[in-house]
This record gives sequence, C-alpha cells and structure tokens, in this order.
Amino acid sequence: MVKEEQFISDAVEEIRREAGDRRVVMALSGGVDSSVCAALAARAIGDRLEPIYVDTGLMRKGETERISQVFGNLHLHVVSAGDEFLDALKGVRDPEAKRKVIGERFIRVFEREARRTGARALLQGTIYPDRIESEGGIKSHHNVGGMPLHMEFEKVIEPLRDLYKDEVRALAGALGLPPEIQHRMPFPGPGLAVRVIGEVSRENIEVVREANWIVEDEIVEQFNPWQCFAALLGLGTGVKGDNRVHGWVVAVRAVNSRDGMTADPLHIPWDVLDRIASRITSEIPSVARVVYDITPKPPATIEYE
Repeated sequence: MVKEEQFISDAVEEIRREAGDRRVVMALSGGVDSSVCAALAARAIGDRLEPIYVDTGLMRKGETERISQVFGNLHLHVVSAGDEFLDALKGVRDPEAKRKVIGERFIRVFEREARRTGARALLQGTIYPDRIESEGGIKSHHNVGGMPLHMEFEKVIEPLRDLYKDEVRALAGALGLPPEIQHRMPFPGPGLAVRVIGEVSRENIEVVREANWIVEDEIVEQFNPWQCFAALLGLGTGVKGDNRVHGWVVAVRAVNSRDGMTADPLHIPWDVLDRIASRITSEIPSVARVVYDITPKPPATIEYE
C-alpha cells in the first residue's frame, strides 16, 4: 500500500522534472484519478498547468455543468466536442474500434488545445488497471491502448500509472479533495459509448443517459456501490397499453469492488429493482424491457464494452 505523503512528494517532483519548463495540458474529467493528478500538478507547476475538460457528447446527465462548477477555481477550460465525437463514431460497431476512435479524438482535441495554449506536454490520470487491461488484451483504455501512435506532444506524464483505484482514493483524502471526488464512482473514459452495444447514435445516447440517471438516482445514495449504471443491449419486443412495441432493452449493473480488477454484483432488494424497471419504462417510452445483470467479474467485465 502506498504511503500517501511520500508518494505525493515524489509525484510532485516527478511532474516538475518531466514537465521541465513546458506548459502542460491536463485531461481533467472530474473523476478521482484525474482530480488527484490535477491537485499534484497544481503543486508541481502552478499556472503552467492547463486543465481541459472535453464534453464528448457521451457524458452523464448534468456532468459538464457539475464539473465546471466543482473545478472553476482551476480556470478549467471546457471544450464542447460532442458533434466531433458522435460523427467519428458513425458506422462503428466493434467495441475496440469505438475505444480507439474515441482515444484518437481525445488526443486531437488536446493537441488543438496545446497549440492554443503553447503546451508541449500532456498529463493523464492513467492508473495500473488501465495498463493491465490494455496490455493484456482485455480492452483498450482510451488513455492507453486507445491512444494513436503519432502525437504532437513531447511528453506524456502519468504519475499514477502504478497505483490501484483504492490507493488513488487514499491520495485524494491526503490531498484534501472533497469526499464527493474521493469516493466518486468510476466512469469510463469513452463515456456512454461503451454502454451502448453496437453503433452509437444521438438517439441511443439520450436513452442510455436518461436510464443511467434513473439507476444512479435509485441506487447510489442508498447502497453506496463501487459502480452502477444502465446499458443498452439492443432492441426487443414489449407491450405498452394494448400495443406490441419494438423498444430498447436496458440492463442495470451494480457492483462492489476494491480495485476494479474483480467485482461482485450487489444484492439489491426486489422492490428497488421493480421501481427502477417501472421508472425506466415509463419515463423513457422507447424502452421495452429492463433486466438486472448478476454476473461477477470475472467472467464478465464491469462495463459492457
């Protein structure tokens, strides 16, 4: 286990050394990994840090507004790139291909921002499970295996690359970050795109965004899961009123874990699952049925793609 104060001191020195006299673009998503990176970099290089939040159009409901409010003190620059990401994903169905498309788009956005600000290095919140899953062929994380081979940056700085999620959370506490950030649920870098099986469209992203909000609303406060969300599995049949309908099948996923390498499904009471299904099918008319995923990791991954 990491000794927090020693790690903070070493990481600040590493960022300072790797950055040199460069300005540094920081990929700040609002999750605990990137937030810890931002806090370390602020100590290391001060106003040479350029924190960037990219609204990919694949974010959770209210996410961009929330991140802008929480990190306003860092002079966070918000880039609205939803059309760019969604256009790049047209016709892409394979999960690995989607991750690589998204990874490349992120880098191109950061390269543009680097040219705008004069930055020559990129700081990322990559952690050890990201590397294990990417290098082991489980799935390419957008910030590891999903990154393009050719980039304009002179340096990519990853001070958390050898840490597990629970160690990063401990660092967040030691750095004095708010509990909301320290204990925030993981959210995939590719966003809601990996919670839609197959091709992503504006329509199905809106459906999964609303379903995801309902799941979090019903589960997070009451059960404090490691992670919970909704995913679109495809289209199926159902009945609404007296009519047979062809609508979306939504899977609900809720798990507990220590470091994300293994996970167990939550035992959620039937009345809560019943309420979730009722809300999703009534509040989102295009959804025909809701299922609850009880598969642990392994054999399943936590996310669907």
